[in-house]
Amino acid sequence: MNDSVMMDPKMLSVLVCPKTGGPLSYDSDKKELISKSAKLAFPVREGVPILLLDEARAL
Repeated sequence: MNDSVMMDPKMLSVLVCPKTGGPLSYDSDKKELISKSAKLAFPVREGVPILLLDEARAL
């Protein structure tokens, strides 16, 4: 699949951090969803956010 998949703003507005319930922001360079409150980055693979704590990396 195309690596330049963009995150749908509508989907981003309803997604929340699974740890804190706080908002997420999208880093298009790293293809990650960022939770500033939890200091975690969740991968986005082929346009699908992987919101599993085991898959997140610490910031």
